[in-house]
Amino acid sequence: MGARGDAGSAALRSLPAVHELAGALDAPHALAVAAARQAIAEQRAAVVAGGSVAGDLLPRARELVTEMERGSFRRVLNATGVILHTNLGRAPLPAAAREAVARACEGYSNLELDLDSGERGSRHAHVEQLLCELTGAQAAIAVNNGAGAVLLAAAALAGPGRGIVVARGQLVEIGGGFRIPEVIVQSGARLVEIGTTNRTRLGDYARALEIHDDIGAIMRVHQSNFRTIGFVEEVPIEALCELGVPVIDDVGSGWLASLGDGAVAVGDEPPMARSVAAGVSLTCCSGDKLLGGPQAGLIVGRRDAVAAARRHPLARALRIDKLSLAALDATLRLYLDPERARAEIPVLAMLAVDKETLAARARRLAVAIGERASVVRAAGKTGGGALPLLELEGPVVSIDADPEPLARALRRGDPPVIARIHDGRVLLDPRTLADDDVDAVATATRRALAGG
Repeated sequence: MGARGDAGSAALRSLPAVHELAGALDAPHALAVAAARQAIAEQRAAVVAGGSVAGDLLPRARELVTEMERGSFRRVLNATGVILHTNLGRAPLPAAAREAVARACEGYSNLELDLDSGERGSRHAHVEQLLCELTGAQAAIAVNNGAGAVLLAAAALAGPGRGIVVARGQLVEIGGGFRIPEVIVQSGARLVEIGTTNRTRLGDYARALEIHDDIGAIMRVHQSNFRTIGFVEEVPIEALCELGVPVIDDVGSGWLASLGDGAVAVGDEPPMARSVAAGVSLTCCSGDKLLGGPQAGLIVGRRDAVAAARRHPLARALRIDKLSLAALDATLRLYLDPERARAEIPVLAMLAVDKETLAARARRLAVAIGERASVVRAAGKTGGGALPLLELEGPVVSIDADPEPLARALRRGDPPVIARIHDGRVLLDPRTLADDDVDAVATATRRALAGG
């Protein structure tokens, strides 16, 4: 064995025993053992790879104890400029929703109890009236997420062996590999494709209904995270509802359109109320996109269709939990006062923030970071599969530093700061930061620049 092999063997023999390192840690036994085992394993792997041996593993073991005590699920500061950042949990909740969740955590609740009769109630009753009032629907339910809402709608209105007609240009895939054709298959229904990628006419739907005598529903799917432009044609939802079969409308982002024209830049996002007014049987959307609430799937529509969805066995498997329901109820109540909704729902406030507020926030952040920070112009995004063409142009803070190491240091800080890299620069976007976040981001950036 060569000198290098001898040194490696000696280094491995010099590693402490797990119980010895664990005994030096001020932590519960199980936690100390886990941290010691990981620290030793890391050092062993480094030696095997040809690296050197750390003189003392105790500091690393202490770091691991701190990390394990803190847990992996953490609050982060979003400086990316992407408002509905899927990796960061999409919509931040308004204060009213956070308070509602805290109350629901304090003890028991009337989740499925009718307080008047003392009999078993429905969890859907807590939000059904609100959803009907805000959309004009006859009935409504909430499930655990948007994909679940589409799956349940397809299963309830078509079910095993029946066809669902979808235009080819709407056979979309969104984040996480969620594909409309596969959802329809999982519902037990049969996919009937019509039209072409860029053009589908009313006659295509009519021919499908003539050819197939077992069509359970027509499904329209909003192109949430992309747009087809140019030589394109699609059928308005009103015309689809006149064909005489149930229509499922997956509008995606959950735009309620109750805030007044021009109050928030929402481009061509389809409002739920339009689908309801057109006569759609079931309209589906997510709760944590433009709606600005918790992860949830909302289904609103005709009374008989919603009842069919509520009776379906999948409804129990997809039901919403009490904490999400509490947050959803509180978020929807804000929409009863449009002015309050615009001010208190973070997603709406970020979309509508004025340029003077952004400029002041950016200047404050740059000054607090120091001479390596400067204010430049860049464009953020809505994200979350909503408004893909909307450019949210405004002031951002650019940092003069090697971008990859700085972004990594910011992510590893406490609290973690998530920035974006554009054209070889680290950018901190004030649009997705609250005023209260600015000092924390500045402190974290100074620490990361200093290597601390």
